[in-house]
Amino acid sequence: MYAGPVQELIDQLGRLPGVGPKSAQRIAFYLLKLPKEDAERLATAIVEVKARISFCRRCWNVSEGEFCEMCQDTRRDPTIVCVVEEPRDIVAVEKTQEFHGLYHVLQGAISPIEGIGPEQLRVKELLARVDAEGIKEVILCTNPNLEGEATAMYLARLLKPLGLSVTRIASGLPVGGDLEYADELTLGRALEGRREVDA
Repeated sequence: MYAGPVQELIDQLGRLPGVGPKSAQRIAFYLLKLPKEDAERLATAIVEVKARISFCRRCWNVSEGEFCEMCQDTRRDPTIVCVVEEPRDIVAVEKTQEFHGLYHVLQGAISPIEGIGPEQLRVKELLARVDAEGIKEVILCTNPNLEGEATAMYLARLLKPLGLSVTRIASGLPVGGDLEYADELTLGRALEGRREVDA
């Protein structure tokens, strides 16, 4: 146990995702060594983000106003929606410069182990958008892991009967990867998603 404020800082840092007791302790002591101005800048940034940033009323991306930049961009195709788990996934998709539609952030994935079911996600909001916005295609861009796959399958079952195109991002081998190191699931997906070679 450390002096009150130090222990409180360690306890609060330990509540962050992916930060265990040892990491919390290391971060706390790093912060103690920081010049006061740097620590104050960090504290101000945290307070500022909590005060000014919320979630977009349309797609649940992070936003400084009622609607995020993507939803306000009239150049984007409003008939195609890419469904992602978290706002940070939008950044990854945008870096490809291949997608020009809108997004919908679920704010998580189905995970019975963690007690997260469809009712904890922004599924109802997605279904409401399909009718209200005349969406023609939904791209399921959830992570290629157990939770992401379960979420994509659940959404596909809900969306298919609505008469719109429901697609899933392809998954497979990374560029520069070696076949011998690929697991069976990844290699199987790569074979499933094969396409014609242009000569």
